[in-house]
Amino acid sequence: MRQKTGSRQPLNLFDMDREIHGKVISVGGSVIDIEFYHSLPAVQTLVFAQAGARSIPVEVMAQLDKNRVRGIALTPTDTLARGAAVTDTGKPLTICVGEATLGHMFNVFGETLDGAEMPENVLRRSIHADPPPLSQLSTESEVFETGIKAIDLLTPLERGGKAGLFGGAGVGKTVLLTEMIHNMAGKHKGVSLFCGIGERSREGYELYHEMADAGVLPNMAMLFGQMNEPPGARFRIGNAALSAAEYFRDEEKRDVLLLIDNIFRFLQAGMEVSGLLGRMPSRLGYQPTMATELSKLQERIANTKTGAITSIQAVYVPADDMTDPAAVHIFSHLSASIVLSRKRASEGLYPAVDLLQSNSRMMARSVVGERHYLLAREVRSALAQYEELKDIISMLGMEQLSPEDVNLVNRARKLERFLTQPFFTTEQFSGTPGKVVSLDQTLEGCERILRDEFRDVPESAFYMIGSIDEVKTK
Repeated sequence: MRQKTGSRQPLNLFDMDREIHGKVISVGGSVIDIEFYHSLPAVQTLVFAQAGARSIPVEVMAQLDKNRVRGIALTPTDTLARGAAVTDTGKPLTICVGEATLGHMFNVFGETLDGAEMPENVLRRSIHADPPPLSQLSTESEVFETGIKAIDLLTPLERGGKAGLFGGAGVGKTVLLTEMIHNMAGKHKGVSLFCGIGERSREGYELYHEMADAGVLPNMAMLFGQMNEPPGARFRIGNAALSAAEYFRDEEKRDVLLLIDNIFRFLQAGMEVSGLLGRMPSRLGYQPTMATELSKLQERIANTKTGAITSIQAVYVPADDMTDPAAVHIFSHLSASIVLSRKRASEGLYPAVDLLQSNSRMMARSVVGERHYLLAREVRSALAQYEELKDIISMLGMEQLSPEDVNLVNRARKLERFLTQPFFTTEQFSGTPGKVVSLDQTLEGCERILRDEFRDVPESAFYMIGSIDEVKTK
């Protein structure tokens, strides 16, 4: 995501005519200690230190005494020296928000990474904000319909909730996220924000062009704290994305889909910052403030009376250890878990959602209704029994099964294929037009399959279709 030469807008560069408020007294990597001559800036204030021809933005993290503060530099400090002049902006770091940001990609400072220039009057907001007060939160549990059969049936997402997306490379994570962005723009008339925390430059570059090719870029904005940036920038990019999302929710009264990749890297950046600041680590080297930092970010993702921020977060589990403190704290905030299966992907069953491992707390009678709840249980039961019979089938063949088990296997295989779906974002590769399937169409299709209405129809007729009525035409 290298910028075009000359396209970068200067970031409030240090002005030598501006009043000098303090000086740098020590530089330790990204940690800067600053002495101020008069009043101390508050924590989270942005100050600038002069480093030759450029200025280095530093966020105040702690007040050491009545004259000194300690801050984290948000850009490299290779040219910064002791005694450098420091100026206090008197305000926190801000980010561009609003309609003008859609279709573009930004860094943590609100500078564009795609060579575009923002209008002079573009709105800017502080990246720091409190969660909405309880009086403004919506008390209704509402399902966020994605138009993707496998998710809406067995793992319904919560409007204003947080879903974890678990999956390795090559199983369709990006395609699934891109399709959700497409459906968000078409069905909910909302906006989407992608937040890359610790993303590789290659990943951001590819995702930007994939979104552009899929035609969803005009309805989304992308923010990146890249892997090669200092930990302070990676630690604050999540807050910047939340501020952009909150503007659309609170000011424009729109629903927002916030995609975060990867939420574990947010905690990892916080761990680096905490270590640089000299704080005593807790279990496994994590920062002692991990629970608070994660909660401050996650609690801003909420469903209010005017709009909702619905978040889908890619989650890396260190060493596949579900008891890792980072995983435990992240799981406590999630309302749904979508697990992608490499085995299903290898069989061509896309989206490769593991139908038995994925779960959601929205799957309750009081939320989704009696019909949806009972049907989902019946589908899950059929798929679980089929999974148990697979070993027998692989060793002895279908001939050794009872007639009841043969019928069960046929139903389960048809359900598996019915829950595949052609995506709009893969049309150019597959040649198959994408389909958005409503929840009612999904429920009707599963009901008819479970009633053996299609006993004599080959299972291939259910593969990559939208509604169940397409079986006849196929």
